[in-house]
Amino acid sequence: MTVHDRIVAEPFSLQRRNPAGGTKPLTSWGFANETDVLTDVLLGSPNFLRHLSTSSLSRKHLREAPCNVQIAQAQHKDLVAAYEHFGVNIHWHEPTPELPMQVYSRDSSVMTPYGAIITAMANWWRRGENYAAIRTYEKLGIPIYDMVTAGTFEGGDFNVIEDGVVLIGCGGARTQEEGARQVQSWFEKEGWETRIAFIDEYYVHIDLMVVPIAEKLTAVCLACTEPGIVDWLKGKGHEIIDVPFQDTMALGCNFMSLGKDRVIAPTSSQTLIGQLKARGFEVAAVDMSEISKTGGGIHCMAQALKREAA
Repeated sequence: MTVHDRIVAEPFSLQRRNPAGGTKPLTSWGFANETDVLTDVLLGSPNFLRHLSTSSLSRKHLREAPCNVQIAQAQHKDLVAAYEHFGVNIHWHEPTPELPMQVYSRDSSVMTPYGAIITAMANWWRRGENYAAIRTYEKLGIPIYDMVTAGTFEGGDFNVIEDGVVLIGCGGARTQEEGARQVQSWFEKEGWETRIAFIDEYYVHIDLMVVPIAEKLTAVCLACTEPGIVDWLKGKGHEIIDVPFQDTMALGCNFMSLGKDRVIAPTSSQTLIGQLKARGFEVAAVDMSEISKTGGGIHCMAQALKREAA
């Protein structure tokens, strides 16, 4: 299915956020949480992928064993095949050689119930991805909720825990407090509960440490997540699946929930995969070992555009 096959109820706009709050949710796009059934996803092509110094993790691999781009591209094809297996409609950013990190489609924008947020990238060589994202949403007919203008903010730090609740990561190097506070203020005006998690920049984004799996079930690296965040999740009734620290460093907590107890996860995350299968989940395990050397995992490589309640 393409955008031409659906009725687009809202015309494209560059800002539809109501400054006073009360912005109306979209009818054709968006989602209430990160664990409902994924119907549409936005991916970025690895055609022009290069291994750049985007984080301490990517720098470590640059020193020790740089990414084999051909293998990385083949691994991404396996990821695409997993989405196709589950019947998810795939939409693409237009690949260009000037944007070698665009495969990480979650960074340059965030989808919300109200439209897309265009983020503000930290690395100068990635800022063009923000402009390209605007073109993508215009092509798809998805309105833009707003654009981050106060400091840097990246999509991996916007973590919808459940309906009307968002955990915002802030590590300083990629998402600055100014950007996090701006996004927090928008959603508080919409009536959301918001919480900022201040993390060490070593962990890049909050979605390397905390990712929802299903309703009231969340994967967390307990070894590197602030105990106050864990207590906050447990206080909301969330069961925690602990992802070991070493798995997390291999992006093992960076997976994609598809809803209906289906997950795409990296093969390296054996503890998580074992726990999920024991609970009856269908898990598509994909080898991301080479492409993840460039700085991100499965969750980083996908921007959910639409989810529907089961």
